[in-house]
Amino acid sequence: MAQVDRSGHVPGRVNIGIDLGGTKTELIALRDGRELLRFRTPTPQGDYAATVDNIVSMVHQAEQSLDTRATVGVGIPGALSRSTGRVKNANSTWLIGEDLKRDLERALGRTVAIENDANCFALSEATDGAGAGAESVFGVIIGTGCGGGLIFRGQVITGINAIAGEWGHNPLPWAEADDEAMPCYCGLHGCIETFLSGPGMTRHFSAVSGRMLTARKIAALAEAGDEQAVAHLERYCVWLAKGLASVINLFDPEVIVLGGGLSNISLLYERVPQLWEHWVFSDRVDTRLVPPIYGDSSGVRGAAWLGAQQEVTG
Repeated sequence: MAQVDRSGHVPGRVNIGIDLGGTKTELIALRDGRELLRFRTPTPQGDYAATVDNIVSMVHQAEQSLDTRATVGVGIPGALSRSTGRVKNANSTWLIGEDLKRDLERALGRTVAIENDANCFALSEATDGAGAGAESVFGVIIGTGCGGGLIFRGQVITGINAIAGEWGHNPLPWAEADDEAMPCYCGLHGCIETFLSGPGMTRHFSAVSGRMLTARKIAALAEAGDEQAVAHLERYCVWLAKGLASVINLFDPEVIVLGGGLSNISLLYERVPQLWEHWVFSDRVDTRLVPPIYGDSSGVRGAAWLGAQQEVTG
């Protein structure tokens, strides 16, 4: 039997990760965590068959370049249904209802691991990123959406319904009267995502200021001393602290790693831990809130680690 290291992969083996996004598909090849190559192609939007063919072609291109046969993991903007094995909850809607795992495995002639892209982000940072060495890690995506992934002892916690870590579609906890419950794409109102995503920050800031600005612009204005932006960024920190406090109360992770565009706001790492103590059910909070080491690369790296683990456990 092949030797397995602490991260759950076979040393020396090449591990390919695919990050299947709505507009681009990225591939990375790792050996023992070291990047061997990386490239991107446009995602064939709206065309499922072409999407599968594109992934297969990318894998073959990488393997030919490296003269090897690799493990393969794929991160998708959705999840695989526990009942059907088909894609669900994907904002790349042409994937919904398709048996992506089966189709890729048939085309590539091997086992392919597929997970939600937020889970891949969390796995990357837990394996050799900002959460390396921690027993429990919660990886957070705050960007165009608000996702999350749970890692325990190096393994993704998927859950019986394949939705573990989807904190963004719980209601904002400890909401106040002026925390307007805006509609969410999921059909409900007041989801955490409608407060903490980039579009959510934009909508809430517009409601109080009359200015429709991107989250990046709001953060820049706050840093420059704009009073409305400063006040709104403080509200955002409170919302994030409440949302993460509810996760700490339930999962109690050692490390929380932020990813996505809003993770670049440096104030979050100082202010949010100061605030979340008000809502965490403990006399002290030792959970660390940290930025990612690999940033935008974490999703595709996590997919590679996922494929490596699949070879061992599958």
